[in-house]
Amino acid sequence: MQSMKAEAAALLLEGPEKFAETSRRDLAAARARVADLKRASGLAVLVAYDDAAALLGDASARASVAKNGHPSKELREIAEQCEQEVEGLATELSLDPEIYRALFRLDVSGEDEATRFYLTRILRDFRRAGVDRDDVTRARVRELNEELVRIGQEFSRNIREDVRSVSLDVADLKGLPEDYLRSHPVVDGKVRITTDYPDYVPFLSYAESSAAREQLWRVYRQRAHPRNLHVLQTLLSRRHELARLLGYESWAAYVTEDKMIGSAAAASAFIARIAEASAARAQTDYQTLLARKQKDDPSAARVEPWDAERLKECVRKEQHDFDSQAVRPYFEFERVQAGLLAVCEQLFGIQLRRAPGAPVWHPDVTAWDVFEEDELTGRFYLDLFPREGKYKHAAQFSLASGQAGRRLPEAALLCNFPRPSSGEPALLEHSEVVTFFHEFGHLLHHLLGGHTRWAGLSGVRTEWDFVEAPSQMLEEWCWDPDVLRRFARQVETGQSIPIELVERMRAADEFGKGLRVRQQMFYAAVSLALHDRDPAGLDTTALVARLQEAYTPFRAVEGTYFHESFGHLEGYSAIYYTYMWSLVIAKDLFTVFRSEGLLNPRPAGRYRRAILAQGGSKKAADLVRDFLGRESDFKAYAGWLNG
Repeated sequence: MQSMKAEAAALLLEGPEKFAETSRRDLAAARARVADLKRASGLAVLVAYDDAAALLGDASARASVAKNGHPSKELREIAEQCEQEVEGLATELSLDPEIYRALFRLDVSGEDEATRFYLTRILRDFRRAGVDRDDVTRARVRELNEELVRIGQEFSRNIREDVRSVSLDVADLKGLPEDYLRSHPVVDGKVRITTDYPDYVPFLSYAESSAAREQLWRVYRQRAHPRNLHVLQTLLSRRHELARLLGYESWAAYVTEDKMIGSAAAASAFIARIAEASAARAQTDYQTLLARKQKDDPSAARVEPWDAERLKECVRKEQHDFDSQAVRPYFEFERVQAGLLAVCEQLFGIQLRRAPGAPVWHPDVTAWDVFEEDELTGRFYLDLFPREGKYKHAAQFSLASGQAGRRLPEAALLCNFPRPSSGEPALLEHSEVVTFFHEFGHLLHHLLGGHTRWAGLSGVRTEWDFVEAPSQMLEEWCWDPDVLRRFARQVETGQSIPIELVERMRAADEFGKGLRVRQQMFYAAVSLALHDRDPAGLDTTALVARLQEAYTPFRAVEGTYFHESFGHLEGYSAIYYTYMWSLVIAKDLFTVFRSEGLLNPRPAGRYRRAILAQGGSKKAADLVRDFLGRESDFKAYAGWLNG
């Protein structure tokens, strides 16, 4: 096992062969601990199991960061192979009756609550894996799990590596901000705009040419097509077969069982509840967009999906006196990053310091150490700018699970923000500031929850439909004038963002909320519907088109294939609903900070102790109750939705 050093990232610099060797060494160590487990008695059985699981978890985490962020294609490919080997061994162990029996015989009645909870959860997961099935069934379960890892990797790789672009005339960029124009040089009279986020999002929001927006929008929704059409079909088929082998009606039934929500039927009911609650507001939003479009084109009968973001900007500017481009000069990247770190330091009593000598896998990456009273307690890495072959969205990735007295937690953020260039600062959209805070919320959960007794309870190991709540709650700090004025300064003058501008920004953000919620419910419905039935003969494109028009007012466009680049289908599978489920909880958690102060360390300390520091040591509902002093309810979310 690792020492109390932050060293996981160094393993990404060893070259492909050494990386694979290190991974296989950890797998061998995990097998050795399992052998120890089978000879052990008493609590030593659980200790050996936890050690083996930690070795596998950290090997898988390193491989995930490498395949999603390493600049070497060769090492990314090796990392995928390593990930397959790790998942193969994890599946083998989860189907080993000897391990299950050794753990089942273990008496932990005299141990602490977290240990008792941990063992109960482990035994449940063994049963869900199929450990109690016959030999033939277990063999097929193992085959399916290993195949699903390969298929999922292929699905994600096809998205990650398929960066498309359009070649436009200079006139097509009218409406884009000056820094965007400067970063897109004209070559032979044309400008190349890619489907990477820093290109795509501003273009859809600001470009005045509807035809140019449509062109980019269409290629964005053709990424990974046609390769992922068959890959997705195979993924759904194998998941369904696995669920049926394990005794479940569908993959959706299987994957929701161990979540807070409890069942696919409950997930479907939740999606319907949120969709209904937001329906009237979404329709009002849409009619406002249509009326605005008809000012320019009186014959317009509908709003096209590539027009929506541009029209929202027009409405916010004309009806709410807010221009989102006007706030961008206040969100210079370096100041935003410094402000985020300072807010977290104040709230949670930690110090976040650059670690300039730490090994990193690309020159863009910066390493940071977490200190508490001069004691090193963790490390994180910020990999924040796009590049070829890198993960295309924004996410927190674990690198090492922490454990009290044994290992420090390590994690990384992989994002795609605008890159500062020589002499030119990078200006963020406020939505990108929100994304930064959101992902840092995940990172804090991993780091501050990385000091539990058991590695298997460390960090973000609560039920999956609670995982987003801490990160979504931290977004609230992005909207508070007092918080923003600490770091949001005009890039040229240094003037703090005016309070009235923040208030206009918040008011403008209220417009379109109904459409945003319905769009999220479309994603959730797609995720669930693809997995709640036998996929044999299923036309996934037609199903997604029907759901598009059922949940949003925008038409499904022939020749586009959103689901083939919907990356969450690989990791989240049927449970994309978790984002909104977590948001309901996050809004409730935030009521405490709204009452006691966003920059008040006292509620933050209680929140850290009750929720973040616990990792996965309790059921999520119990963590929430410990902090709130009551059960979570829907009232705060309803107030936000209807506010």
